[in-house]
Order: sequence, then C-alpha cells, then structure tokens
Amino acid sequence: MRKIPFSVQILLGLVLGVALGFLARANDLAWLTSTLDTVGGLFVQLLKLAVPPLVFTAIVVSVVSLRGVANAARLALKTLLWFGITALIAVSIGIGLGLLTDPGRGVNLDPAGANAPKTTGSWIDFLTGIVPTNPVGAFVEGNVLQIVFLALVVGAAALLVGEPAEPFVQLNRALLSIVQKALWWVIRLAPIGTLGLIGNAVASYGWDLLAPLAKFTTAVYVGCALVMFVVYPVLLVAAGRLNPLRFFAGAWPAIELAFVSRSSVGTMPVTQRSVERLGVPREYASFAVPFGATTKMDGCAAIYPALAAIFVAQVFGVDLGVTDYLLIAFVSVVGSAATAGLTGAIVMLTLTLSTLGLPLAGAGLLLAIDPILDMMRTATNVAGQAVVPTIVAAREGTLDRAAYESAGKRDLIEPAEPAERENERLAPVPA
Repeated sequence: MRKIPFSVQILLGLVLGVALGFLARANDLAWLTSTLDTVGGLFVQLLKLAVPPLVFTAIVVSVVSLRGVANAARLALKTLLWFGITALIAVSIGIGLGLLTDPGRGVNLDPAGANAPKTTGSWIDFLTGIVPTNPVGAFVEGNVLQIVFLALVVGAAALLVGEPAEPFVQLNRALLSIVQKALWWVIRLAPIGTLGLIGNAVASYGWDLLAPLAKFTTAVYVGCALVMFVVYPVLLVAAGRLNPLRFFAGAWPAIELAFVSRSSVGTMPVTQRSVERLGVPREYASFAVPFGATTKMDGCAAIYPALAAIFVAQVFGVDLGVTDYLLIAFVSVVGSAATAGLTGAIVMLTLTLSTLGLPLAGAGLLLAIDPILDMMRTATNVAGQAVVPTIVAAREGTLDRAAYESAGKRDLIEPAEPAERENERLAPVPA
C-alpha cells in the first residue's frame, strides 16, 4: 500500500465505501450496514482519543514557540484578522444563498415532531463554559474549548517564566511528538475509516430521507464550494500573489482527510505538515494551525449556521429582518470557538438560533442528515485553516515560494528525508 499515494488510497476507500453502501441499502443487508458503521465509528473514536492531549500540548508548544518568531504579536493579530475577514465573507455567502434559495420554503416536515438536540449552546453557556471548574474534568469530558483556554494560559505563563519553565516545555514537546506519532498511525488507517464512514452514510441516508432537505443540503455544499474554490483562490491571488492550484496541490491531503473524518483537530497533523510544505515557516505554522483547528470554522460556524437559521425561520414561519442577519454575521465571526474542532456543529447552530430567538427544536430537523453536511463543512474548515497562515506568511515575506511552487509533489505520508528528520527532532512535528 505504501507504493500507492495516500490520496489515492483515500479515493479508493471512498469509491469502495459508496459501492458497499449502495449494496447494503439496495439489498437491506443490516449486517453490512452495521459493519460499516462499526469500522467508521472506531476510526473516529481513535481520532477523538487523541484530541485532549493533542490540543493541549500543541497549543502550549505553539505559544512558547512564538518566543523565536520575529514580530510574534503582529503575526498573531494578523492571523486573527484574517480569520475574521474570511469568516465574514463565508457567512455573507451563507446568508446570500439562504435568501436566494429559500431552503425552508415548501419543506414537507412536521416542526411539531422535532425535539431540541441534547447538546445546545447559548452565550451564557459559551462564556461560562470557557473556564473549567476542574482542570482534570476538562480532559475527562473532552471539553475542547476549556482545554484551549487552559493551554493558552499555561503556554503564556511558560513563555513569560522563560528558562525555569524549559523542562515543562520540553515535556510538552515530547508528549506532543508521542501523540502525533500515534495519531499518524491512526491517519494511515484513513482509507479503511473512509470506507466505513462513507459506506454507512450511503446505507443509512437514502433519497427518501434526503429528498425533503435536498435544497438545503445542496445550498450548504454550494456555499462551502464557493468559499473553498472561489473565495480562497481569489484571496490567494489578490492578497498573497500565489497560484491557487499549487495551494490545493499541497493542502489537498488535509482537505480530503477532513472530508471523511469530519474532525478539524483529528486532521491537524496533516494540516500542519501541508502548511509547512507550502512554505510557511515552522515556528509560525506551529502556532497558526493548532489555533485555527480549534477556532477557524468557515464551514461549521459561518456558512452552515447562516443557512440553517434561515431554514429554521422559514419552516417555523418566522420573518427575519436586517438586524437578524447582522446578528448571524456577528455570531459567526465571534462564536467560532464554540465548535472547538470536533465533529458536528450543533452547538454553534443552537447558539445562533438562541441569539435570534428561534426554536431550538428546529435544529432537530437537521440532525438526521448532519453527518452528510459535516463532511463538506469540515473540509471547508480545514481549507481555511491552511489558507490563512499561507496568506499571512506571503504578506509578511516569510513564505518560502520555491517550496510553495513544489508543494504536492511528494506524498505527505512518505517518510521524511534525513534533513527533515533532523528538523523534526529539533522542533517536533508529525513524522
């Protein structure tokens, strides 16, 4: 299998999964559907297992690494600014598509039968939920937002303490290397995980279920495609003077894995290696990518909530005004961290609905097809997490343009070259 490029392996798993899914659905093979569900579920479970230690150690190390980055504060502010700019563009596209397509008009669903999802979000929950009452509890419960907060505080403290904190920093570097190595083993299983995830989706979600929501599903995919294949390339050309085709050649393995895994954090090692091979300096990439993987969500936190809010409002017969659309944009730009890099965007959606005063039960209407939507949403998230540091590095003059032009010519899963191994030893990244 090593002779077959990793992206081709993923594609083969995708095709075989679709075929097995259709076979299971057409012949009502419950055992095959169950097997596909188990295979895909185990793959996602393995990714989630690495999330708490990966997020904490990656952010601590990335914050401390800013010590060696010239103009670190300016870089951090520019990264945040571009996160906000791209999120605002994405949510504008989501609102525009919602007004153009009216995704909730004529939908044959019974709103009275919809229940509010078990996981909901509000501004009070979001703000109070950032600070954990028990640091250990944040890791046990897998609360990524609280882990991010702890990691930022600890990383900033270690950065200010300086030399006395170096043993602690080295411990985190070592733990990060171990977690990343184990996660790369899981990532190598992605073709098999793809087979199970896609196969189960096809077997479980037939046209009978998708038909009432076909317009909404199409709008989400079109919106994500517009951001990924129109907005990002335009920004690469206009802001960075970069060839978009080279960007996608380098970033595609991460985008592809995000599509099937539905986890920005689980994809983070591949995203970071992709960004580095696009020529972004390692010190900056080690900060921007982990930070983006937990807060930069153009798909889950911008396009999807905008379209979903309009959908729910139309289903329940609520008219939205200009103020409501401005609120959607505000929530999308400010509340992205509520999604925290995990699969699904229910918390962000309920946060948007509660801000607009729409029934939270409306989110229940979309739960059935959420996995189908989440694939494209997460792919868009990860594309944005790669494009922002690339643009910032290009504008700062630190991007290795020769590396950028040659990106994508080597498989990311290939063993590193000796010189690359030495760099990895000095500043651990996925190997």
